[in-house]
Amino acid sequence: MAELIAGTGSGGGLKGLAPGAKIIPYRIAFPDLKDEAESKKAPNSAQAIRAAADSDAKIISMSFGAPTDYPEEAAAIKYAQSKGKLMFAGVGNDAEKKNLIGYPAAYPYVVGVAASDEKGTVGKFSEYGNYVDLASPGLNVPTWCDKTFRSYCTGKGTSQATAIASASAALIWSAHPDWTANQVLASLIDTAGRDWAKNDPSTYLGYGLIRPRKVLENSNFDPGAADTDPLAKENTVGVTGDDTSSSPSASTSSQPSKNPSGGQTSAAGSNSDSSDDNTTMWVTLGAAAAVLVIGAGAFAVVRSRRSA
Repeated sequence: MAELIAGTGSGGGLKGLAPGAKIIPYRIAFPDLKDEAESKKAPNSAQAIRAAADSDAKIISMSFGAPTDYPEEAAAIKYAQSKGKLMFAGVGNDAEKKNLIGYPAAYPYVVGVAASDEKGTVGKFSEYGNYVDLASPGLNVPTWCDKTFRSYCTGKGTSQATAIASASAALIWSAHPDWTANQVLASLIDTAGRDWAKNDPSTYLGYGLIRPRKVLENSNFDPGAADTDPLAKENTVGVTGDDTSSSPSASTSSQPSKNPSGGQTSAAGSNSDSSDDNTTMWVTLGAAAAVLVIGAGAFAVVRSRRSA
């Protein structure tokens, strides 16, 4: 995830969307991590999110998911929002099996990110419901084949989509350092690619496929009021409604409304499989204006100023 965001391209590696970003790693362990010694060393996700909220980090990107709404984690999300952070999370990769609601993507003030291809077609695996807010490239994305980091494979997942969405927000914030989290998110929503009404978001792709270029190429872009939450409706209503467990078609590019889905979801994957069994998370926080990314092999990144 870090490489997708901030890879420099050196040594034959990938060049990320925001290669000028700085990264500071924090390791996070899930409760089921079998290595007790390692588990004791690492904070849980709530502790990491609070640490990010108390830092200069601006964006918290979470490439992981769990089937339960944890009070401690929910409180940490609320705390981070009160500190002006912009938060992204993958909606999960089990649409073809269960399509259950996942957290932290379903928490208020967290932008739920779905995975699509370059044409805006949602991935069959990408979970859906009224907590999907934006879509980002998450199919045919390069990922490491193994733990030796020696070769790439073609991967897919809402983890990758979340990393790319976070990097997009970092680029925009870098170009407009005086904007608030609300304004950065509003700009992504306003410029998102969609063929449906903005006030009727899709169950599968939310407000559409992110297009940061549309913001960056317009130096006079109007992001709206600094204190206006672009997801106020979703954050007030929350995740509600009956189960909609049918899987989306691979050719689905939009749906008429952002209907909710019931149940809970498994972790958002970061490899070519539809789910991720890793129990250790890597998190990085930026030292200036940062993106915190949590996920299997995922990281948090700092937004850097553009040189031009």
